[in-house]
Amino acid sequence: MTSNSRPSRQNGVAVIMVMLIVALATTLAVYVSLQQNLWQRQVETQFDHTQARRIGIVGIDWARAILASDARNSSVDHEGELWAQHLPAIPVENGEINGIIEDRQGLFNLNSIVRSGKTSLPDMVKFQRLLSILDLPLDLAPALADWIDSDNAAQPQGAEDNYYLSLPTPYRCANRPLAELGELILVKGFSTQVMERLKPFVSVLPTADGINVNFAPAEVLAATIQNLPLSNARMLVQQRRGSPFIDIPSFRQRLPKGSSIANDNDITVRSNYFRVTGRASVNNSQVVTQALLQRTTQDWPIVIWQNIQ
Repeated sequence: MTSNSRPSRQNGVAVIMVMLIVALATTLAVYVSLQQNLWQRQVETQFDHTQARRIGIVGIDWARAILASDARNSSVDHEGELWAQHLPAIPVENGEINGIIEDRQGLFNLNSIVRSGKTSLPDMVKFQRLLSILDLPLDLAPALADWIDSDNAAQPQGAEDNYYLSLPTPYRCANRPLAELGELILVKGFSTQVMERLKPFVSVLPTADGINVNFAPAEVLAATIQNLPLSNARMLVQQRRGSPFIDIPSFRQRLPKGSSIANDNDITVRSNYFRVTGRASVNNSQVVTQALLQRTTQDWPIVIWQNIQ
């Protein structure tokens, strides 16, 4: 009995080994197939993402061309122009692209409160008027001026290196113009809540040009124009929708009695700065592009910065 059972047990072990080998081979085959499919999907996704990025960049160039054409055909920028309209999505191969061009010169330029490295008192007054309208602390103005100006002497209620180096995570004052709005979080007093309140009314631009009265929110108009009540500023915003201001004299004519413009350079009806936001999708990949464009005397607007995500 013992000698006869050995071949049987050996045969049984051999069968089990064959089954294990077949199972292992099947598992490996399935694993390799899954890995190949995964790799193929990753390659396709990467290709789609690259294509979406390219389309997004083309969208920025398209916006530059639109603005260049507008500069050749119009000397006034207002909300009724073609470039300022929301355009429907444009189909592309395996996807679509849509976007918007927004004026940035109708907002209060935070960098304007410091000019040539020194605090600009007239612009500080305007900024504080805006802060008051928005129910925000007036101390934010000197704190921002100190952050931007070139010296290290703190203004009353301001802050320079001595303040920032005493923080739990110390850092130095920038002493240069803001590069982007998010930088405000580093400035004394500018909390996330403050920044969200300010965001619809301010911009960060490299030059201190006049505010375009055809795009300025009522709050910015009331802060820029002396003795202009907010209620009257809102009426001006309503009026310009059907009849935009074609020049500074036409704007002056619509101002209520008692309101005045300290300097004609404070306002304009033409914009030089625009923000472009685009969304490009190819299959399941989506890319969001943003760019700040500066329109100069040259035909082709300059890209100040761009961000592709």
